[in-house]
Amino acid sequence: MKRTIILLTLIFAVTAVFAQKGKVTSAQNLKDTGKLDKAFETIEPTIDPANEKSEKTIGWPKTWEVRGEIFQAIFQSEDENIKKLSDDPLTEALYSYKKALELDEKDKFGKSVKIKLTLMTNDLTNQAVEAFNNEDYKGALKSFEQIMDINSIDIVKVDNPDAVDTVIIFNAGLAAYNSEDYDKAIKYYGEAATHGYNGARTFSLIANSHQLNKDTLAALEVLKEGFEKYPTDNGVLTSMIQIYLDLNKTEDAMKYLEMAIEQDPNNSTYHFAQGTLYEKLNNEEKAIETYEKAIAADGEFFNSHYNLGALYYNKGVKQIEVANTVAPNENEKYEAELKKADIWFEKAIPFMEKCQELNAEDEMTLESLKNLYYRLKMMDKYNVILEKLGQ
Repeated sequence: MKRTIILLTLIFAVTAVFAQKGKVTSAQNLKDTGKLDKAFETIEPTIDPANEKSEKTIGWPKTWEVRGEIFQAIFQSEDENIKKLSDDPLTEALYSYKKALELDEKDKFGKSVKIKLTLMTNDLTNQAVEAFNNEDYKGALKSFEQIMDINSIDIVKVDNPDAVDTVIIFNAGLAAYNSEDYDKAIKYYGEAATHGYNGARTFSLIANSHQLNKDTLAALEVLKEGFEKYPTDNGVLTSMIQIYLDLNKTEDAMKYLEMAIEQDPNNSTYHFAQGTLYEKLNNEEKAIETYEKAIAADGEFFNSHYNLGALYYNKGVKQIEVANTVAPNENEKYEAELKKADIWFEKAIPFMEKCQELNAEDEMTLESLKNLYYRLKMMDKYNVILEKLGQ
């Protein structure tokens, strides 16, 4: 009798185990026949620690693999009612597949889970792209990071251990940058840069991230590194020059500007920047020369015309100050000095008029022209400017 009781107990125990594992099989069958809502309702109790019956399934790798399949199918479904079953189905699917691998001590499920993880990267990529296009940059970043997580799993890496998906890494940096997570942007852009992805442009993006993180010196160091690797790239060079300009490191800025001009002699921006530096160094002759080169390279560049016109205008103002130092009884000398001022004002006019042509509403240009026309007694033009200024 005792043997019979023991045997019956074992039979009931085995039956209970199979009954619970049968729930997992049922959930898979429901998923395969498109009944995702029923599949979801069936699988969730099997991994619920509060459910006493889940004891037999919660530690079974197959349970988690099937759960991953169900959540992945929920993501792929076009039925809005099915989509409502989970706010983030791919995160649940990834968690489930990883849990299956963690529990699979005898490596019975590794191959099938690996295939599903590999295929899931397509879903995550699509989700990331959609999120990015919808300006949900944090969501895009999460998806890109999950792809990198999958790629780092041993069972996925084993076939190609040295493979690096630089496109995903770079896009993770781009998503982090746009979500203003500059630490992560620096991290992922940095990884992409070590593999040469996107060339010098990546170094510029790392530098931008550092600057937005209020670390100008780190940005400068990155640009120097980028310049060493890509010495002919104007983007890196221009960024370096701008930082040196911002830091008022005139000599360093001038050194790199000369390199930039040597590489691209027809770049008006470089000549313009060099002109501003020469003005800072009080070398007006070289400033005039470089502004003229900037205008020759681009005749429609407003800033070059304005700075050169302003330089001539200011020289005229300084000459008036010289005239005012002449003794009151030396009227002839005073008039001669004033005429020297008019020469500079006359030089300024064509450049300021060009500025007005390029930007008719610029008030600084109009004020400068008003003063120039008045000084040179060009009253018809003076009155036109007054009307424009509403005076």
